[in-house]
Amino acid sequence: MTTTHEARMLEAETEIAASPEQVWELVSDLPRMASWSPQVVRTIVRGGEVREGAKAININRSGWKVWPTQSKVTVFEPAKRISFRVADNWLHWTYELTPTAAGTHVRLTRTAPDGLSPISAKLQGVMMGGLDKFDREVQAGMETTLARIKAELES
Repeated sequence: MTTTHEARMLEAETEIAASPEQVWELVSDLPRMASWSPQVVRTIVRGGEVREGAKAININRSGWKVWPTQSKVTVFEPAKRISFRVADNWLHWTYELTPTAAGTHVRLTRTAPDGLSPISAKLQGVMMGGLDKFDREVQAGMETTLARIKAELES
């Protein structure tokens, strides 16, 4: 029997003075995510096209630690929502875009509807200083990612 581990939902939000279509161009460009996310080193989309069902190899980092993950786009609704599931840790990442009078409200979430994979929980505990510490780092990274996307679109 495999034991799953709880993982907190994390979220970050911002308002961007740009249309949902403009925001979508950036948040759906997974190969460019390393430009904004402090944890992503590189994303390679198999076949090159980001769409529902697309699979990607991701290289991530935290300080000197570098590790690969594999993900699959599970939702692809242009100018509205993109979501992908990381196979290695079972976590889901979602960007939701909502038009507003000033532009676009962007909500980035990390959820764990299936829990956190046992191997990921163990590695986060041993290599990342514990689940809570790593969650704080991920939360800060999510906020940085949205701030960088906002800055790029509003410059």
